[in-house]
Amino acid sequence: MAKFNGFMGGGNNNMQALMRQAQRMQEEAMRAQEEIDEAEVTGQASGGLVKVTLKGNKNPVSVSIDPSVVDPEDVEMLEDLVVAALSDASDKADKLRADKMGRFGGLM
Repeated sequence: MAKFNGFMGGGNNNMQALMRQAQRMQEEAMRAQEEIDEAEVTGQASGGLVKVTLKGNKNPVSVSIDPSVVDPEDVEMLEDLVVAALSDASDKADKLRADKMGRFGGLM
């Protein structure tokens, strides 16, 4: 009898079961992706004086800057804080994605 991917010939039921399982996993992965897209993560710098909020898909939501860090004489420092908060939020979005999607491997 011929073998196909480890199944003996005539294993149509096994193939259908695998297809159903793959479809369920794909649906679960799509739901997880939707959760990620809607979730929000906030990165911060300088003890929370600068905050950046992103969706889990890294689309920006908001930036919050405490007035105490706004110094017209040192705009570069404020720019650095915004970049640091953005980087922190991006790292959190990456972790969220890894936590939610890790079990699906490269499915999505």
